[in-house]
Amino acid sequence: MGRSGKPLHYKGSTFHRVIPDFMCQGGDFTRGTAPAGSRSTGRSSPTRSSCGATRGPVLSMANAGPNTNGSQFFICTVATPWLDGKHVVFGQVVEGLEVVKAIEKVGSRSGTTSKAVTIADCGQLS
Repeated sequence: MGRSGKPLHYKGSTFHRVIPDFMCQGGDFTRGTAPAGSRSTGRSSPTRSSCGATRGPVLSMANAGPNTNGSQFFICTVATPWLDGKHVVFGQVVEGLEVVKAIEKVGSRSGTTSKAVTIADCGQLS
């Protein structure tokens, strides 16, 4: 349980910011569109070097500056060398790239989406 009393999972959360040929951002499971530094647990993790964020598609923690990582993440859909050292990279898309591309299609240059993109189900990797 998070500080808000809500369970901590991404099921039902949305990709609230999608910019084609750049990134898809989601993971705010408390309100849906909180700033990137919002922390549902009351804790944040430090920003670390993102060594390798120049290759895509990678998953990184969204933040609002140093030491503000919260629950939000983004998927870079292109190389982003200007983000190196600013975001923690924690994964890479190895399957389902067609889903990421479909999400990109409902995005805009401003980041607003033309349709809701909701995480229907999720789980924990073992």
